Amino acid sequence: MEWILASASPRRKELLRQLIAEFEIIPAKGEENAHGAATPKELVCALAQQKAGEVAALPQAKGKAVLGADTVVAFQGEVLGKPVDERDAARMLTALSGNTHEVYTGVCIVLPSGERYTQADCTKVVFESLTAKQIQEYIQTGSPMDKAGAYGIQDGGLVKRIDGSFSNVVGLPVELCEKMLKTCNVL
Repeated sequence: MEWILASASPRRKELLRQLIAEFEIIPAKGEENAHGAATPKELVCALAQQKAGEVAALPQAKGKAVLGADTVVAFQGEVLGKPVDERDAARMLTALSGNTHEVYTGVCIVLPSGERYTQADCTKVVFESLTAKQIQEYIQTGSPMDKAGAYGIQDGGLVKRIDGSFSNVVGLPVELCEKMLKTCNVL
């Protein structure tokens, strides 16, 4: 079966390669809209479905399976997506510093038949206590600007410990994807 990853994320590409050797990349371009999603889990599932569905509807996706994903950070009732600017990144990192938050990733697989499989994973993350200087130095690397919650766990030095899937925090829960692919009779 031919596959398409509906994401431009280099991290998702790298993680999906652990399960599927070859696939095309066609990022979803539509506006992310999940009105009515009451929880972070519902939000990431709705956005993953939206992304996978958008790409699956393209003419070049005919006869191919599509995988879409979306990741958010949830902290004290607030969903933290990608920061809009450096000030927003500093706000997020300051809030997360020394605290525990959750990372949710929704995954949607659309098969050529039109069947859809959607699930989400959640990982609890305990953040290190960061100084204002450490936060500013990290922001200056540019790394926080394209990541939910303004950080990448793979960057090191930010996370004290996690409870759950490391790859989920990176942006694609490999263990969950493997189970979903087996459910779809793909693996």
